[in-house]
Parts: sequence; C-alpha cells; structure tokens
Amino acid sequence: MHVETTKTMRSRHLLLVFVLSFLLWLGLTASVDPAELITGVLVAVVVTLLTTDRAPVLGAVRLTPAAPLALLRYLLAFVIALVRSNLDMARRVLSPSLPIRPSVVRVHTELTSELGRLVLANSITLTPGTLTVDVQGNELLVHWIDCPPGSDTAAITRTIAADFERHLKGFLL
Repeated sequence: MHVETTKTMRSRHLLLVFVLSFLLWLGLTASVDPAELITGVLVAVVVTLLTTDRAPVLGAVRLTPAAPLALLRYLLAFVIALVRSNLDMARRVLSPSLPIRPSVVRVHTELTSELGRLVLANSITLTPGTLTVDVQGNELLVHWIDCPPGSDTAAITRTIAADFERHLKGFLL
C-alpha cells in the first residue's frame, strides 16, 4: 500500500509540473493557436521529464479547489505588504531623524514543508526592512530594521509573518 501511495504522489507531482508548465506556456504566448498549443504540450512534457527527480518538492502544494483563491489572496497580501514596507523605508530615508532599532529576531512558523518555509522566508526578505538570515526548524532568523524594544517572539511573528503565513497555509503545507 505504501508503494502505491508513493506512486500516486509521484504521479500527482508530475501532473502538477506538467499543468503548471503548460499554463506558464499559455501565459507567455497568450495564444490559442493550435501550433502554439501543440508546442506548449511538447515543452511541458520535456520540462516534466527533466524535473522528474525534483517533483517531490511540489508535494507541499495543496491540490484543492480553494488553493487558487488562496494563492491570489497571498499575492494580494504580498503586494500590500510590499507597498507598505517600501513607503515605510522611504519615510525613514527621507526623515533621517526617525529612529531605527535593527535586530536579529526569531519568527516562528507553523508551515511544515520546506517549500512553505522557503516561500515565507522569501516573502519576508522581499519586503524592505526585513531580511531572512537563516531557517532553523520551525523558526526563521530575520534581520529587522526597526524592532520595538521588549518584543517577544509571538509579537514579532504577528508583525512580520502572520499575514503571509495565514494565506500560504491555503495552498502550501
């Protein structure tokens, strides 16, 4: 039974790689011309075959009907966080008298997969003012440009990562 489960999971991963590759092809070509569709299928097959050994990393992707909506909510939350953090950093640059309190802090995550932690760490790093330095188990070490004095791990996690993580849980483990 375990072997069958592994085969089923592997098949799901390969199907996911194929579908994502084909959708990317469609998005990049923006064409439904039969020649483009056939070429897209062939490219997706080649990509799937080339990534056969790496497909298990996609085991962290939740294949549910709600997953695409969760992905869109995450992307919206990320864009909002990106704009806010850019405005905050611009304010700090234009007003040098504003205090900064840089610190390396621990952020706890409930995401269990490597892919989930990777996306969370990159989301944090891509927003100005924070930089993920390391991932240690279920904690991320983050350099934060303005850490309020006396902050505990729970408060820091809520401030830096909770919104990202809430949306990531909808489509990643």
